Amino acid sequence: MQKARCEPGLFLWTRRDDEAGNAPTLFPLRAPSRYAWGSPTVDDRLMTNPVQPHGQLTVRTIAMPADTNANGDIFGGWVMSQMDQAGGIAGVERAQGRVVTVKVDAMTFLAPMKVGDVLEVYTEVERIGRTSMQIQIEAFAQRFQTTLREKVTFATFTFVAVDDKGRPRPIPQAG
Repeated sequence: MQKARCEPGLFLWTRRDDEAGNAPTLFPLRAPSRYAWGSPTVDDRLMTNPVQPHGQLTVRTIAMPADTNANGDIFGGWVMSQMDQAGGIAGVERAQGRVVTVKVDAMTFLAPMKVGDVLEVYTEVERIGRTSMQIQIEAFAQRFQTTLREKVTFATFTFVAVDDKGRPRPIPQAG
């Protein structure tokens, strides 16, 4: 039996290999109180991230050396800017015109991005008001040269539809 780390709100999983050599089975153990940082193994990552992205894949890009801090991790601000771009794309599609970012709700980073990881940003329009909309945005890292995907962060961004002069304008009804 092997234990693994995971992010807040997810179950801690264990893998049990059967004696017949069949594929391992994952079993939930408990929900941990916080994310255990460290250097998880590939097996740990496979077991700790049962989370699937919500919404539509809107932006996909690779993290490059120019985007790192002194520790070699990708800057959180770079990830946030990619999320803002993805939210802008989703907002423009829904509002059928220009939108501006007016608010970002609390953002918690769950795992670091590294050089070579592919950042995948998913968007889903949650709420539409008269001139504004809230878009749930999730960022995942597809780890370098693997098919492993880990949730990196998430937040709700608020966008306002604006006209050519930058004034709020009504968002068209869906239809």
